[in-house]
Amino acid sequence: MDNWNVLAAQTTAQAIGRDDTVVKTRLTIEKLPDKVLLHIFSYLSHREICRLARICRRWRQIAYDTRLWKNVSLRPEVSGLHVGSLEMLLQLISVRFGPTLRYIELPIELITHTVLHELSGKCPNLTHMLLDFSTAMQLHDFSEMQTFPTKLRYMCICLSEVIFMEGFMRKIYNFINGLEVLHLIGSYEKCEEDEEEIYEVINVHKLKSATPNLRVINLYGINFIDDSHIDAFSSNCIQLECLAVNFCNKVTGSTLKTLIQRSKRLTCLLMNGTSLKSEFVMQAEWDKCALQELDITATDLSTECLVDMLTRIPSLKFLSAGQINGFNDSVLKLWMESGNTRPLISLDMDSSDNITDEGLLKFLQRHGHQLSACCLSGMPHITDQLWMSILPLLGNCKIIVMGTAEKLGVNIHVDQLMDTIASNCGNLERLELRWDPDNLRFSDKSQKAIDILRVKCLKLRCMVLSDGRYYETVKANFERADRITVVRTTTCCRVSPYHLLRNYNDLIFN
Repeated sequence: MDNWNVLAAQTTAQAIGRDDTVVKTRLTIEKLPDKVLLHIFSYLSHREICRLARICRRWRQIAYDTRLWKNVSLRPEVSGLHVGSLEMLLQLISVRFGPTLRYIELPIELITHTVLHELSGKCPNLTHMLLDFSTAMQLHDFSEMQTFPTKLRYMCICLSEVIFMEGFMRKIYNFINGLEVLHLIGSYEKCEEDEEEIYEVINVHKLKSATPNLRVINLYGINFIDDSHIDAFSSNCIQLECLAVNFCNKVTGSTLKTLIQRSKRLTCLLMNGTSLKSEFVMQAEWDKCALQELDITATDLSTECLVDMLTRIPSLKFLSAGQINGFNDSVLKLWMESGNTRPLISLDMDSSDNITDEGLLKFLQRHGHQLSACCLSGMPHITDQLWMSILPLLGNCKIIVMGTAEKLGVNIHVDQLMDTIASNCGNLERLELRWDPDNLRFSDKSQKAIDILRVKCLKLRCMVLSDGRYYETVKANFERADRITVVRTTTCCRVSPYHLLRNYNDLIFN
């Protein structure tokens, strides 16, 4: 309880403008008003809130305040709460959630017509819903379902590989025409190398007719999605601003021309890991599009296609084009000469082995000052020496990713690198160093370099390092300064320029 008392004293001291050392001697958490306790509880997860509810009657009453239950996940495998039975969930909907509920995540065992009926009746302000069918082997019976939440603006459906969704979807089509954001999540991350029969488990052509107001569509890792499905959405969703088909490997780009012609508001197109064909991409009227954000990472586009596309898109701000053999110095040179690089604020060239040091340096000398994100990872020839020349050009960068996981024949002197980052990148928010720990060289004076980085880069909220001695050193340094969440390991975290996307918050799922 001591930590709670200290927190209580500091909170109250700030509220009344008095020195906390004076207040601390007179105040314990038991004396805090309910509204202050409610504010403190709002920073905790629902699991922690439920544990605190066991302490005393007063804390139980505060823990069950509906204002703490606006966003609820009932998927324990992703840090949500475990609900043991349908009866318990129905009681929670009536007593705990009610009109304040805005967002809910349901696993397959809790997706029944009774639960959905209660949500539609007792939670009139529910606008965000995630339905996880990914582990389903059989659906519940929805033949009696007559109601469904009608104010949904965001819906995420995690698909099963083998369960057909039409019986469920047919029942909800009349209730989801207000949707603005739709996520359909496939089983890309679970699939095995062996070829298995692919089922179209959800009817996209019917779904698009029921959702004419979509602004953001995310079709992630779905093995049956192809160009006809993109064509279907573009034919009905005139408000479309953002389309993501990352890791849908049947997408070839054959309907890109039609998509660009129809979707006049489309500003974001994400096609990472697709099977784009150069001839289809070159047919699109890129010079007439409103596109500002583009991800073509890990596609097999030719040099000719890349030049043709980039020199025709007039307002491109965000480009992710890593892992493409055709991306070389000539693409960068001709892109610069076209003048279309002026709006650029984010560049991700991960694992672009055919770009030379000289080509990158020339590009960044001209455009580095305007970048908010610069990701040059996965390239063994980009070492700390080149970064020492690049970093002074990146004064406005918020996101930087550097290094490669493969072992190098040279060492990376990380202390000098930290000094240079601290001296030139005061606006930095996210930093990742992917070099193998065995390649990092640092001295006994590393603590000083880390101190300077921590003090000068006050906006730094995420620093990702490979697990090893240097990671432990940096983590301990930041923890001593009470910044315990900043330093993370590449095992569980990766830095991405996606944070700069205009629709980033809408694109978050799971």
